[in-house]
Amino acid sequence: MAHEKNHDYHILPPSTWPLLSSIAGCVMLVGGVFWMHDVTPFVFLGGLVAVLYCMFGWWSEVVAESHVGDHTNVVRIGLRYGFILFIMSEVMFFVAWFWTFFKHAMYPMGEMSPMRDGVWPPEGIETFDPWHLPLINTLILLCSGAACTWAHHALVHENNRQDVKSGLLISILLGALFTVFQAYEYSHAAFGFSGNIYGATFFMATGFHGFHVIIGTIFLFVCLMRAYAGHFTQEQHVGFEAAAWYWHFVDVVWLFLFAAVYIWGG
Repeated sequence: MAHEKNHDYHILPPSTWPLLSSIAGCVMLVGGVFWMHDVTPFVFLGGLVAVLYCMFGWWSEVVAESHVGDHTNVVRIGLRYGFILFIMSEVMFFVAWFWTFFKHAMYPMGEMSPMRDGVWPPEGIETFDPWHLPLINTLILLCSGAACTWAHHALVHENNRQDVKSGLLISILLGALFTVFQAYEYSHAAFGFSGNIYGATFFMATGFHGFHVIIGTIFLFVCLMRAYAGHFTQEQHVGFEAAAWYWHFVDVVWLFLFAAVYIWGG
């Protein structure tokens, strides 16, 4: 009785995952620098594998904690707040890329500026037609977000597990299709990453968004596997909720990219 839990808070046991994750992230960062300087890509790849391993192990423990009843109402609120702060940090990450795109488009600096003749995009850059493949990708991602919302509504309001699985599956397939079309678009780009500020900013902004789409698709796939295992309930579904929030964040970022980079910037 002396050790009986009589509060709503989760006292975490000692864990090595924060330390291991920090080391893996540092190795991946250093490896990225080595790769960019043409030393070797294997340090980065090793760090990436270590990060993925830490993510799997750490999050598996979080899932296990939810099954033993550690995720009380108070704990679930804390998890939601933490994920909201994470998404806010991601928003500021993309703000940086929008900032540099608008800055170079409207306020070029230096004699060698790509807009020294008042032209944006720079001369010789053939941009994508926003009303062809980019528009199709926009519709695909919006439909994927709608399917994810359908799955969330089916779980929370109807407890219809079959619709949860169907909605997640549709959302995952559309997310994968978006990635395929994005890769196809990159392979037909009339400009490269290096040699001009437009190409560098374009590929960094849309490329990081594509990376987030891949991460979000994996996130939803994990939720689908958990749904098949019967992990989510109408009251306990923080993991699914976080995946849905992340996926809608990816949707909104793409809408801004489509409007700013493809339409306005083109």
